[in-house]
Amino acid sequence: MENKTMKEMQRDIDDFIGQFKEGYFSPLAMLARLTEELGELAREINHYYGEKPKKNTEQEKTIEEELGDLQFVVMCLANSLNIDLEEAHERVINKFNTRDKDRWTKKESK
Repeated sequence: MENKTMKEMQRDIDDFIGQFKEGYFSPLAMLARLTEELGELAREINHYYGEKPKKNTEQEKTIEEELGDLQFVVMCLANSLNIDLEEAHERVINKFNTRDKDRWTKKESK
């Protein structure tokens, strides 16, 4: 498996969606899908780490799979709104490295 940049991953998704006449769902529909996928991720985390195990009849999924589904929908939403997630990432990291740099207790350097 190759390591891909965020741009390459967004392009992969755009290529996939671009082969269908329907194209991307509306932003509101994708927000609903994000909520749905987040709920499925929450269910898996609760299954593995929480107090509510799955029933024997429920399909076994993985946290990795659910995170991948969530990432796919986030990238679809970003693509549909022409948002470069690499640029968005840089803005967010800069915000945390400046605004929140002293917010938590840092580990002592060795």
